[in-house]
Amino acid sequence: MASNDSIAKQEEVSASSDYSKIVQTQSFQELLRKKRNFIVPLSIFFMVFYFTLPILTSYSKVLNSYAFGDISWAWVFAFAQFIMTWTLCILYSKKAARFDQLVEKIVKEAKG
Repeated sequence: MASNDSIAKQEEVSASSDYSKIVQTQSFQELLRKKRNFIVPLSIFFMVFYFTLPILTSYSKVLNSYAFGDISWAWVFAFAQFIMTWTLCILYSKKAARFDQLVEKIVKEAKG
């Protein structure tokens, strides 16, 4: 049993040292940069768009006017949040496929 434990520890150390090398590669840094450049702006946009509705309805009457018929702009804005969420999900899913391609490239480089 002791030999199995030592082998597992050696593999763990080897994997962590490999990861340390992988993190420093240009390909990995490019992946992080691309993900950050995509995720951060979309997250900020989502948060601003999401919290605009409760802020506007709480502190102003801008959205109280009728857009068409008996439907106010508040309802239009609320519905637009569903559309925005689905759109961002679709965009991320498509972009994630490209991120996966970069990950495959990084894995191939790591294996040599």
